[in-house]
Amino acid sequence: MSTQPKLIRFKQNVMSKYQIYNSIFMTLPFDTITKTGALLPLFHETCQKGFKAGDDPTTIVETFFKKYQARRSKQSQINLLFRFIQYIERQVVLFDAIEDAAFPIVNNMDGIGTLRSLKESAISENKLEELQRYLEEFKVRIVLTAHPTQFYPGSVLGIITDLTEAIKRNDLLVINDLLAQLGKTPFFKHKKPTPYDEAVSLIWYLEHVFYYSFGSIYNYIQQNIFDGRHIDNDIINIGFWPGGDRDGNPFVTPEITLKVARRLRETIFKNYYRDIRKLKRKLTFKGIGERMTKLEIQLYKAFTSLEKSELTLTHFKSELEAIKSMVINEHQSLYLDEINSLLNKIQLFGFHFATLDIRQDSRAHASVFNAMVDTLIASGNAIFPKNYQELSEKEQVKVLSKIKGSIDLSLFEDDTVVKTLKTIETIKTIQETNGERAANRYIISNNQTTLHVMQLFAMLKLVAFEKELTVDIGPLFETITDLENAPKVMEELYTNPDYAKHLKKRGNKQTIMLGFSDGTKDGGYLMANWAIFKAKERLTAVSRKYDVTVIFFDGRGGPPARGGGKTHQFYASLGPTIEDKEVQLTIQGQTISSNFGTSDSSQYNLEQLISSGILNHLNETNTAMAKHHTEVMNDLASLSYEAYSNFKKHPMFVPYLERMSTLKYYAKTNIGSRPSKRGKSDKLIFEDLRAIPFVGSWSQLKQNVPGFFGVGTALQYYEDKGEFKKVKDLYNNSNFFKTLIGNSMMSLSKSFFDLTKYMADNEEFGEFWTIIFKEYETSKRLLLKLTNSKELMEEEPAGKASIDMREAIVLPLLTIQQYALKKIQELEKAEVRDEEQIAIFEKIVTRSLFGNINASRNSA
Repeated sequence: MSTQPKLIRFKQNVMSKYQIYNSIFMTLPFDTITKTGALLPLFHETCQKGFKAGDDPTTIVETFFKKYQARRSKQSQINLLFRFIQYIERQVVLFDAIEDAAFPIVNNMDGIGTLRSLKESAISENKLEELQRYLEEFKVRIVLTAHPTQFYPGSVLGIITDLTEAIKRNDLLVINDLLAQLGKTPFFKHKKPTPYDEAVSLIWYLEHVFYYSFGSIYNYIQQNIFDGRHIDNDIINIGFWPGGDRDGNPFVTPEITLKVARRLRETIFKNYYRDIRKLKRKLTFKGIGERMTKLEIQLYKAFTSLEKSELTLTHFKSELEAIKSMVINEHQSLYLDEINSLLNKIQLFGFHFATLDIRQDSRAHASVFNAMVDTLIASGNAIFPKNYQELSEKEQVKVLSKIKGSIDLSLFEDDTVVKTLKTIETIKTIQETNGERAANRYIISNNQTTLHVMQLFAMLKLVAFEKELTVDIGPLFETITDLENAPKVMEELYTNPDYAKHLKKRGNKQTIMLGFSDGTKDGGYLMANWAIFKAKERLTAVSRKYDVTVIFFDGRGGPPARGGGKTHQFYASLGPTIEDKEVQLTIQGQTISSNFGTSDSSQYNLEQLISSGILNHLNETNTAMAKHHTEVMNDLASLSYEAYSNFKKHPMFVPYLERMSTLKYYAKTNIGSRPSKRGKSDKLIFEDLRAIPFVGSWSQLKQNVPGFFGVGTALQYYEDKGEFKKVKDLYNNSNFFKTLIGNSMMSLSKSFFDLTKYMADNEEFGEFWTIIFKEYETSKRLLLKLTNSKELMEEEPAGKASIDMREAIVLPLLTIQQYALKKIQELEKAEVRDEEQIAIFEKIVTRSLFGNINASRNSA
């Protein structure tokens, strides 16, 4: 029987099931306001018809009440809107669970981009040995970050998991109970989570998903690509930022970092303990059962006892290896696969589970460093010359390269200095308890100079790593200017004898992070991505020149696009001029739950990432971009950058975000431990804006500026010149450009300007809204022309159907949010401010953020 097209599978297994289960959900009797479930479809229909007729959100809401609920009091109307918000939030959860349950049916788990497909294509092309060689050194690292775009509390995540399983079984009774539970479970967090809370919620994915999906992938590679042979390379690993990311988060303390590392260690012990117990039931043979019992007791003590465990990683592995030998030699290899599977997990996760990265801003480091130097000089310590602060930057770098000695932390009184230096001590402590892989990288965000790297280099050595520096320093170049300067900074480091010596001890590998949050915000969509691409080419060239393997670590604001694009397609599109021995990227917020939230989706998306990096290497047709294509790409990026820069300089840019969007409400949602902006000023300054509220606000407005603004202007330039075929030629010949265009089309697909069309008549912001709308229309028209498409995402019908369905679910929510924002604007202009009414409508705006973001899944 032939497999049906993906869109048909999606319609049958997601859309149809949603209609059935949603109708059950809408009739459940958990409602304090009568007939909410019956009224919501009517409100939904009113929204659809209203926007089609050109009505604004206020007119739509008022029309609904007039037509269906004319007798309700104003207070009762407000209560009903709150109930609608609660219902829609839960409809999004239901849709998530149904889509997760259908994942292995809708997606071809053995299709293109999977390991099975990769293996079969390598065998057919006689490249199996080449594939093996590449897998012996290739790595993929996904780094889970603490960024606050995952709005679901743990209780709701648990319901999604249970609901997904029940839907897979079509267990109507259980589904009914879970939908009722969902209706009564609060979504709103009354307190902001601590960094430790954030870590615990992400460790859930490590414990329940990644432990199994990583193990399964590694087992497959070992058994099917290496014929059961041991592989020295771990191939896939996890990075972890909650509890270690201090950038802009004063609540991440050294104590929190240590606590998170302990929790990671305890959790991996729990998982090993469960596996050992299962194995023990099978390995009941003479001489083996006793050894398994001993391991079981040691592991139990390791995560329940307050004392340091006597169990070492070496002993754990050697015991299992000894048991494995006995099983092979004396028991006909019975249950050998299960033993190998556990050994593979130990190789992947050690006693650390995930590698905890530390991150801090270069400006914070510089401030701490200078305060530290001044204190040491004042105390008569001879580590730094007395005239250090008068030296040139070049001379300071020379001093820091040769730094020797250790410092006494009790000398320092400044709280920020103490916390920063104690964090370095903490790295050393974690390495001693959980192993070096547990914490061995320090990211410097907003890195601009060689001095920024060397300041950290010196602090690490002086505080805890005088004898041997077992920490990698990863500069993060974020803005367009920093990306341009990056190769010069790295060349200065590579030619510094002391830094080069450090790199040699670290295997001559250098991690460089690019364009994390501020790339798209600073340079606009095309320029940010092109600047990163060019920086990678130049950084690859300079690194190869000095025999250094550069490892590029991509932030979510970088190449995979702020529009939530296809990450694996991006990596498969890179040419031979960019180093590709490792793929590393941050995964955050609802992207974790949507792309990696279940064993099926996690395994599928990880396999896609692995094969994208390898295909880039094995594919002989993957050549560098031709010179004439590079010129067009340069031109498009510059034109786009100019359009975006002018847009950003518009006097209404910041006021529009501040007063017409949900920007200022992000801080009230209690979703993340970190402040929503950098500066302490009450006034909103563009540079202080964090990327997530910035991008999220455009997403809530359904305007998605970061994913398209400037693209249309750049393309129109070529159309006006009569040279559009040059762009078409670039599109047809460059996978990189094709991927960027595909991601931008996804951003456009999630835009809905009818929602905010009323702003065109606004005296203050009408002109500014029109600028955005015109760019949207130009971008959409020319992207369709460029790709020969009749509609956006034409080549991804199932993906488009998912987006359309999610957008339809939240349409009433968006309408309510805009209605509330408009009410706030009116109330604030009134001669006498009604603070009580303003507070009610502000609460509506804040509450409506949750469902919208969760429905978008990968909007930020």
